[in-house]
Amino acid sequence: MTIEEIFNMIRDEKIQFIRLQFSDINGTLKNVEVPSQEIKRAFESGIMFDGSSIEGFARIEESDMFLKPDPETFAILPWSTDGIKSARVICDIYKPNGEPFEGDPRYRLKLVVNKARSLGFEVFAGPEIEFFVLPRDNNGFPVAQLLDHGSYFDLLPLNKVE
Repeated sequence: MTIEEIFNMIRDEKIQFIRLQFSDINGTLKNVEVPSQEIKRAFESGIMFDGSSIEGFARIEESDMFLKPDPETFAILPWSTDGIKSARVICDIYKPNGEPFEGDPRYRLKLVVNKARSLGFEVFAGPEIEFFVLPRDNNGFPVAQLLDHGSYFDLLPLNKVE
């Protein structure tokens, strides 16, 4: 998707806010939400943020960082709050001197993918979605109740699963 197409979608769909998304060193999704009028500046020069506030990113003395959106990742969020429409775009992280931030997980992944390609491999990756099914107490609240007390990869007793 081109930047011009994004501007048109924002206008046509009346998008009011854009979530500039990135992940921390642990893979936890983070975001800086800006009014849609700021997206042009984000694409041109990036949006500054304090990297020392993100786990594993930077010390306070070197905390200035920039989020630069990847236009290929733009998507309108399929929900709204009080009729306010938002979109999201995944960002790359840059240092003030314009170099990519070495601790950006997305940047590191790009390096690995390019290295694999240079060796004749093609990388396929996807997210792993995990969840827990919890019983509810008498008030309808979820209860963290263990089915067993084994360690990781131990077999679950068959009589405890429905």
